[in-house]
Amino acid sequence: MRVISVNVGHTVEAEWAGKLKRTAIDKRPVPHRVAVLADGLAGDERADKPSHGSPGQAVYAYAREDYDWWERELGRELRDGRFGENLTTSGLDVNGALLGERWRIGTALLEVTGPRVPCVVFRNWLDEPRWVRRFTEARRPGAYLKVLEPGELGAGDEVKVLHRPAVGVTVAESSLAYHGDEELLRRVLALPERDERWDRVAARVLGVPS
Repeated sequence: MRVISVNVGHTVEAEWAGKLKRTAIDKRPVPHRVAVLADGLAGDERADKPSHGSPGQAVYAYAREDYDWWERELGRELRDGRFGENLTTSGLDVNGALLGERWRIGTALLEVTGPRVPCVVFRNWLDEPRWVRRFTEARRPGAYLKVLEPGELGAGDEVKVLHRPAVGVTVAESSLAYHGDEELLRRVLALPERDERWDRVAARVLGVPS
C-alpha cells in the first residue's frame, strides 16, 4: 500500500467552473516531497473554500485501481490527479477504509473523514454524460482526510494503517449516508470522532439541528 503520485493544483479562472467561475481541480503530479500542513498540502489550493475547505477535507485520496476501472468504463485514459485528488494510491482499498481510520504517510498522520461528493465543476471538468449520477452510483468516491499531525510525504511512501475502528462505516457506505440512507447516516452520527460536516448532513437528511 503506497502513494504513487502526489498532486497539487492552483486556482484558475474558468467559465465552466460553476457559480464561482474558478477552480483548482486540475491537480498535477509533483516530483518532490511535499509538506503536509493543517489545511492541506503545501502548494495546493482549493478555490471553493465553503464546499471544499473544511479541516476534514484537507487532503483527498483516490486509488489507481479505481482509475483503472473507470478507464474501462469510459474508454479513455485517466492520468493520476485527473479527479482532483492530492494522493493517488496503489494497493489500498480507499473506499473500504472506515471513517476514523488513521494513515501514516511519510511523517504525516491523516484520518479518514468521508467521501468525495461530485459537483457540477467535477462534471464539467470530466465532460462525461450524466457524470454526477454515474460517479455516485459507482460507489468509488475516494476519501477525504484531515491532518492530525503535520509532516511531509512523497510519491513512493508507504501507507501505514495505524488505527482502524473495530466497528464503523466505510467510505463507500458513507457516500450512501450522504445521499439519504438514514440508517447508515445514524451509524455515522454514532461515531465518537465523526467529522463536523456530518452534522450538517444530518440537518439536511434527518432534520436534526446542526
